[in-house]
Amino acid sequence: MLCQKCQKRVAKVQLTQIINNNKSVLFLCEYCAREEEKYNFGSPFSINDFLSGIMGFPYMTSVPQHNQNLICDKCGMSYNEFNKTGKIGCSNCYKVYGDKLVPLLRRLHGNIQYNGKIPSRAFGSVKLSREITKLKEQLDAAIKNEEYEKAAVLRDQIRNLESKSNK
Repeated sequence: MLCQKCQKRVAKVQLTQIINNNKSVLFLCEYCAREEEKYNFGSPFSINDFLSGIMGFPYMTSVPQHNQNLICDKCGMSYNEFNKTGKIGCSNCYKVYGDKLVPLLRRLHGNIQYNGKIPSRAFGSVKLSREITKLKEQLDAAIKNEEYEKAAVLRDQIRNLESKSNK
């Protein structure tokens, strides 16, 4: 089909407008479509974009990697897409965008590690095991700092909580 404006080149762009339930379709070549000031077209869709989207791989270009956008090698999501949507594509994205996500997660959640929600019927045992883990970390720190009195108190607290959890 030829361009409806210049009648010289092959039409590659279809513009569809619906105004007051009236549909109008215009077929234009790339040059005439760019001349239309009310429409903003980026670079034409390349076969590299198409194939990399199907295969899930970012395609290689001559642009150095530090100038390119970060792209997850598992889901293909770019960091710019994450910025637009606010949603992570997969668990691997946390590894790929790691350095950029840490300040954002701290600002949003106050912490960078998500502990999840606890079902109400399991809340007691999970809370108890988390408290024991926390006390064991404090015990290790006290031993390293040679605070043996504090370590003995922590040891007794751990034993007490472990005896409760075994019941």
